[in-house]
Amino acid sequence: MRFFERLADRIERTDSVVSVGLDPDPDRIPEFLADADLPRWAFNRRIIDATHEHAACYKPNAAFYEDADGWRALRETVAYAAGKDVPVLLDAKRADIGNTTRQYAEVLDWVDAITVNPYMGRDSLQPFLDREGKGVFVLCRTSNPGGSDLQDLELDSGEPLYQRVAALADVWNADGDVGLVVGATTTEELATVRELVPEIPFLVPGVGAQGGDAEAAVEHGLAAYPHSDADVSVGLVNSSRGIIFAGEESSRPDDEATYFGAAGDAAKRLKKRLNRHR
Repeated sequence: MRFFERLADRIERTDSVVSVGLDPDPDRIPEFLADADLPRWAFNRRIIDATHEHAACYKPNAAFYEDADGWRALRETVAYAAGKDVPVLLDAKRADIGNTTRQYAEVLDWVDAITVNPYMGRDSLQPFLDREGKGVFVLCRTSNPGGSDLQDLELDSGEPLYQRVAALADVWNADGDVGLVVGATTTEELATVRELVPEIPFLVPGVGAQGGDAEAAVEHGLAAYPHSDADVSVGLVNSSRGIIFAGEESSRPDDEATYFGAAGDAAKRLKKRLNRHR
């Protein structure tokens, strides 16, 4: 089954387009997990237990795992999410040329999808695109303030660079495995990209701690995926810190049940908030 087919089925079963970002900042992992063998894995397991009923996908960011114990924690996390039948999208923003990018693509042996950076062109992405059934989310218009430094630059054709990326992604999407990353904090651009590529699912970050527009994220981020029998529009709206660290603001942040219960509540609230606009 292709990634977006599986995602469509997951969205239909959970009635959710929530992507939970598993970014276990070691400085914010609660003290009651400090003595765990792999604190990041112990944290993620409890987050998954608390949120999986409301999660269409989990999105670990590779930056929080790039050390020996981190990769062990990530592998355990991916396997545990698979046991809950939740797909995993690795937010790695990879791409390079030749042997390097082929090595980067090896991670798709054990995760379901990945984010990639299109700056070096198609040949830098081809090893990812060649992985049958794996999802490839191409950075298009990001939610960070500095995204406009390059993404809004006007080409000789008169179009901004991010629109050219969207058009290229449409060409690369021959097998139906390509998505785009388009931030919820850039609502006009979100609408513009959707007009350009009506059938490509989006990963929309920025709705949680960054304060992005939830209504726009749903209205423009989801697409009718033609390769699935599921009767849902497909796309993901991500929140990381707003869910996984919700326990820091709970009544008893030093109590494990209360801490992770707050994460579950935050995921459920976001699901309901997004579903009002679906």
